Amino acid sequence: MKLLVFPFCCLFIIIACSKEANYTSLNTYETGEELSAGRLTTSLLGANAFDQAVPGLPTNTDLLFFVGNSLFRQNWVSAPASTTARDGLGPTFNARACSACHNKDGRGLPLEQNQEFSSGFLLRVSESGTNNFGGPKPVPNYGNQIQDRGNLGIPFEAKINITYKTLTGKFNDGETYELRKPIYTIIEEQFGSLQHVLTSPRVGQQVIGLGLIDALSKEDILANVDEFDADNDGISGKANYVWNHTTNQNELGRFGWKCNQPTLRQQIADAFSGDMGLTTSIFPEKNCPTPQKKCFEAPNGGAPEVPDKSLNNLMIYTSSLSVPIRRNYEDENVLKGKQIFRDLKCNSCHIEVFKTSNDYHFNTLLENITIRPFSDFLLHDMGTDLADNRPDFLATGNEWRTQPLWGIGMIKEVNSHTFLLHDGRARNIEEAILWHGGEAKVSKNMYLKKTKKERQDLLAFINSL
Repeated sequence: MKLLVFPFCCLFIIIACSKEANYTSLNTYETGEELSAGRLTTSLLGANAFDQAVPGLPTNTDLLFFVGNSLFRQNWVSAPASTTARDGLGPTFNARACSACHNKDGRGLPLEQNQEFSSGFLLRVSESGTNNFGGPKPVPNYGNQIQDRGNLGIPFEAKINITYKTLTGKFNDGETYELRKPIYTIIEEQFGSLQHVLTSPRVGQQVIGLGLIDALSKEDILANVDEFDADNDGISGKANYVWNHTTNQNELGRFGWKCNQPTLRQQIADAFSGDMGLTTSIFPEKNCPTPQKKCFEAPNGGAPEVPDKSLNNLMIYTSSLSVPIRRNYEDENVLKGKQIFRDLKCNSCHIEVFKTSNDYHFNTLLENITIRPFSDFLLHDMGTDLADNRPDFLATGNEWRTQPLWGIGMIKEVNSHTFLLHDGRARNIEEAILWHGGEAKVSKNMYLKKTKKERQDLLAFINSL
């Protein structure tokens, strides 16, 4: 049986500058543009649009897809327990199940004011410098991520508090807008002060099309690298190289908010460790930094707690998830919005079309598929307003991975919200655009100059994806 794999793994609508253009004559439907995952696109829409398997799975893989689906949705429990296949949670953790951060395989929620726990939010932490692999340096006593929950009798690490500051602005036509700037505070530290550490807030992304991303060739992703902006278009796509704990070497990062994971397999193992405190063959060490004695001495759920068989079944499920077909793609306003998207050169970073490689060893079904992810899977400087100021391998504190836009218009129907960007600060697509800076600053200003009708057309196109 061939293995499929997965990550969990920022909507960033990076808009590069362009002069106002006449797009009326170019508003045309392009054959097949509605098929986000090519012939593997799912046509089922509605609340379950994100949990559909790619069509044509072999019978044995199809059965394991449903086994993995169960693993994804069900809660893990602390050890020892009668449910030995699901024990070993924690001892400290952020979530009890994959679905806690990715409800219905969709997008998590940001932390809100006066809310102790969220459904999909976490806070990464580190010190200045790098670890032995070139990644973020763990904080003594805490590690790389704040665990805000603990099993019975095990102290949590700390809590996160959030407040919002309102920012206001105005479009050129006089219409005003408001943005909410999050301010995070670490409170109730149990193992020493965390007031001067580097932090990075994250919200869980929708988990669709991940196997197709894993099936892209390294060469096709690197073809769009322009780190020093040799073509002077203002866009500087940059590759991140990160440590692969299976091959023991640096490899191209393509998953996560900062391209900080090289493979789908490692991404899910890292999430098991960081989010749920579960060990795997890739990360076999208990996530209990010294001096967390009660955490370290707590019983485990096996060695590893997630056996390779379970890990593989979950990876089969998540990496076999399809992408829903686009809606309203032939409507006049959507077609006009598509041309505005291109006129503004949004597709300089949100690259529309890729083709998967012809040698994807996990699953040949995903080979040679024309996909439309609207991402280059590279890092871009998004400016100081979105910066977390926390480096991650080669990613600077200002850089984030271009978020794929496929499926974005279905998030509201699947998850009943439209919170976007890496920490969910944007309450809708337009706010996400307005937060853009850095490489996108000039183009955001061009968006501000658009008429209300033009802005609505662009948003209609993005919502059709």
